[in-house]
Amino acid sequence: MTARITTVAFAGVDVLDIDVQVQMGNGLPAFTLVGLPDKAVAESRERVRAALSALGLALPPKRITVNLAPADLQKEGSHFDLPIALGLLTAMGVLPGDELAGYTALGELSLDARISPVAGVLPAAIHALTRERGLICPAAQGGEAAWAEGLEVLAPASLLALVNHFKGSQVLTPPAPALQEMEPGGPDLKDIKGQESAKRALEIAAAGGHNLLMAGPPGAGKSMLAARLPGILPPLSPAEALEVSMIHSVAGNLTGGKLLRQRPFRDPHHSASLPALAGGGLRARPGEISLAHLGVLFLDELPEFQRGALEALRQPLEAGRVSVARANAHVTYPARVQLVAAMNPCRCGYLDDPSRACARAPRCAADYQAKISGPLFDRIDLHVDVPAVSAADLSLPPPAEDSAVVAARVAAARARQSARFANLPEESRPRTNAEADGRLLEEIAAPDAEGRELLTQAAEALKLSARGYHRVLRVARTLADLEGAEAVRRPQIAEALTYRRTLPGR
Repeated sequence: MTARITTVAFAGVDVLDIDVQVQMGNGLPAFTLVGLPDKAVAESRERVRAALSALGLALPPKRITVNLAPADLQKEGSHFDLPIALGLLTAMGVLPGDELAGYTALGELSLDARISPVAGVLPAAIHALTRERGLICPAAQGGEAAWAEGLEVLAPASLLALVNHFKGSQVLTPPAPALQEMEPGGPDLKDIKGQESAKRALEIAAAGGHNLLMAGPPGAGKSMLAARLPGILPPLSPAEALEVSMIHSVAGNLTGGKLLRQRPFRDPHHSASLPALAGGGLRARPGEISLAHLGVLFLDELPEFQRGALEALRQPLEAGRVSVARANAHVTYPARVQLVAAMNPCRCGYLDDPSRACARAPRCAADYQAKISGPLFDRIDLHVDVPAVSAADLSLPPPAEDSAVVAARVAAARARQSARFANLPEESRPRTNAEADGRLLEEIAAPDAEGRELLTQAAEALKLSARGYHRVLRVARTLADLEGAEAVRRPQIAEALTYRRTLPGR
């Protein structure tokens, strides 16, 4: 007797069909699992055996072979438990194979036959919809799978409930799509006193999706400013929420099977390794730059990160994706992030304070800032100094503008950008000014004669690279959008140039 159940494997956010073939034949009793299973898949034999025992069923004394086809593809993860169990139940005659043939199944089995959550339900659901199949998944993730509109979803809490559903003694209720709740009362800009220049740079970064580097002494408020950036960013659109949630689903980070509504804000510690930032490891999992897709990646104490880890971010910051190539895997993850970084001017942090600066200044500052390579530095649109806050500033009343006021201006600027790019092909359509490049940038950000003359002179004096030249134009376009201006003029070019540095420490 041979039974076949369909499940999936993951290559990044891409989904591959896996055919679970179960055969029961004559011979010495055995349970063999083949098809390049990893340790978690190989251990499914014991979990499946225990789960069937919890239902009062025992495997027949036959030679059982389970093949995961295609056999030359590495199988990883515990989500193969449920399809293997369904294949065994079909081969034993407990479940009808013709009905199960129209479903894709994934889920981990507990020893008491409950179905536990697994990673990747959302991309598996979308893949099943394209194949015109239904989906069987854990009950805790039914709300995640239900976002694939038109998909038949069975989300049982246990293997017994699923068996009863196919036997006709129980009906599983279709799950409803689930969204994470918006967190009220987050960090607000009105909590920060002083730092008007840094707040202005933060607003520009939010309006155009620009990368931002803040440099200043300890305690100046760099981390506080970065933590308030999500509060002024527009919420995810439905399409963006689905795109971001697919990455977090593959990583197993969706809480309760609910899709994300807020833009991600990732702030890894400076001890993070290259695989942790860019992605990789044994299973080529998404890194922090992919988990921050369409959100913010905040790197505090930037020079303290490993040099190799920072250099690995250079290509993803330009391309908006990261390719993880390993001996056993080659996957690509989206990585369109807004990089926000903070750093001290030197190791002790008090370079500009004559009473506290170390005796090695300015050499110590040059050595410390040189840990950031010129190519990475060139990919940051906005550079702003964050000086120490004086006691007089701390005694002032709270600022009049809160995050809601700034967020309204940012939303208006983003709306102008969306309208400007609306007629472009979807596959090449930028979401923000920071993504515009080449001929498009020349069309939307061409300055007036005075502005072009100023930019040309500054580019020669500052030795700007072609990338730096274009990034000045992007920032100037965002400044014009914040003002509601159609054309880029000399004042926007002048302000954009004030946020530009050529090399670390200069």
